[in-house]
Amino acid sequence: MFFELARAIKETMPKVFLGENVKGLLSHDNGKTFSTISKIIDELGYYLVPPRVLKAVMYKVPQKRERIFLVGIRKDLKDKAEFHWPSPYHRVLTLRDTFYKGELYDCDVPESIGQKYPKRKAEILSKVPMGGNWRDLPEDLQKEYMKGSFYLDGGKTGMARRLSLDEPSLTLTCAPAQKQTERCHPIETRPLTVREYARIQTFPDSWEFSGSESSQYKQIGNAVPVNLAKAMGHSLIRLLNDMEKL
Repeated sequence: MFFELARAIKETMPKVFLGENVKGLLSHDNGKTFSTISKIIDELGYYLVPPRVLKAVMYKVPQKRERIFLVGIRKDLKDKAEFHWPSPYHRVLTLRDTFYKGELYDCDVPESIGQKYPKRKAEILSKVPMGGNWRDLPEDLQKEYMKGSFYLDGGKTGMARRLSLDEPSLTLTCAPAQKQTERCHPIETRPLTVREYARIQTFPDSWEFSGSESSQYKQIGNAVPVNLAKAMGHSLIRLLNDMEKL
């Protein structure tokens, strides 16, 4: 997709551009991928601000999500202003802030569609405490749930994982009930609903998602958290305003 971004930049030559991707972009293919991206940005006539991996949880997002951000400034404007990364919010928000009336939302989370667990999976997950995972199950249930994974190395802490109301969510994926990245509701034995997913990404409750249930989960899971995007947007506005002043 970067080449599509490069094409759009070449055709429009904006003063500034913004890109976002998974943090592994920096190390992909031993750094060769990012080296190619940097070279193309330079050839397009842009200065690449040294990239940063931002933690969404620092920007009023109740989610432990990390993403790399690329900010490019057209070279003829580079010396007219300096880009300032957004300042962190004053505290870390949790799922309790997300699902109930409070600082983030003025009401409890609305009801919405959502996936359901098969009967046996629900029976097993009901025995996992808030904030726990497969290691909190009796050994016989660990083996039944984990199957071959039980004997493999690694923490596998995403398996049979129940979120905690008193912590931010783990990074959302494109589906709420994948075995390797389970995201069970903190106090109810079920996957997160579409609206709960959306709130963890800080979408307003008025935002409507279209398509099938699985498509809606995917749209939300792939999105940039709204409050993080807002923080970056304010930084870009500041940069553009500083350019105008000079």
